[in-house]
Amino acid sequence: MNPAKTDFNDRLLSLGLARVAEQAALASASLVGRGDEKAADQAAVNAMREQLNLLEIAGVVVIGEGERDEAPMLYIGEEVGTGNGPGVDIALDPLEGTTLTAKDMPNALTVIAMGPRGSMLHAPDVYMDKLAVGPGFPEGVVTLDMSPRERVEALAKAKGCEPADITVCILERPRHEAMIAEVRETGASIRLITDGDVAGVMHCAESEVTGIDMYMGQGGAPEGVLAAAALKCMGGQIFGRLLFRNDDERGRAAKAGITDLDRIYSRDEMVTADVIFAATGVTGGSLLPRIKREPGWVETTTLLMRSKTGSVRRMSYRTPMWSHDNA
Repeated sequence: MNPAKTDFNDRLLSLGLARVAEQAALASASLVGRGDEKAADQAAVNAMREQLNLLEIAGVVVIGEGERDEAPMLYIGEEVGTGNGPGVDIALDPLEGTTLTAKDMPNALTVIAMGPRGSMLHAPDVYMDKLAVGPGFPEGVVTLDMSPRERVEALAKAKGCEPADITVCILERPRHEAMIAEVRETGASIRLITDGDVAGVMHCAESEVTGIDMYMGQGGAPEGVLAAAALKCMGGQIFGRLLFRNDDERGRAAKAGITDLDRIYSRDEMVTADVIFAATGVTGGSLLPRIKREPGWVETTTLLMRSKTGSVRRMSYRTPMWSHDNA
């Protein structure tokens, strides 16, 4: 079978992708709050790889956990699946929020997105300046070229409210101190997060549930592509500009085929075709509940989305503990 000539059937593949996210979460469940980030991440990686290799796809990891020499992580360029079926790009973070998991803090997720071959930006492992808002606003209502103050004021005007009614999500890092101060000067609120900026961006798409209107700040470029895949399904805008600190990072961009180092990517430039996206809650938060462990049973909740139809499903999966232990 020639993968290039096999259609990407997102409906048939979606439930399989949900299982990939579920099994990664289940594998990390016993390590929540145990203080071992590496063990939790490795458990999720192993489960995610095992499940991906059961799918009838010819998959290539385009957003993963580093280069090949960093294996046994799911590395960029790794081929997964049976080799039969459609050729697909895969973006993943087997455990987004390893520190959150180790400390049992909110919003750790297992995250994976899949689209047709060539549909996702091959973002190098560098920083990306990101800006995101939810659905229902004119294109470009906020831009990366605006100052933080201008972004808050523009979004407030579009919402028909005061800046004091806006809540911005920002990753708590020293590099964001000036941004945080400027946003607070507008009267807007800030929800600081310690990790997990894919979840941070996704919060914008359901502001009525999460209370977050906008995400801004610098984080990993691979996570930016994952977040764009989520918003492709949920609705909303995200803009990203790659940031380079040295020649080594510029070299990574060249290796990924990126020549315009100053380009600002929109959501549909980071993810150019219809995708499916799955995320399973590990520690719980505004988007998804935590893994529930009861005597003899474990239960997960997975968010499964298809951009082609705009469908958003939240699915509970309850399994006997013995069944999981012997899977």
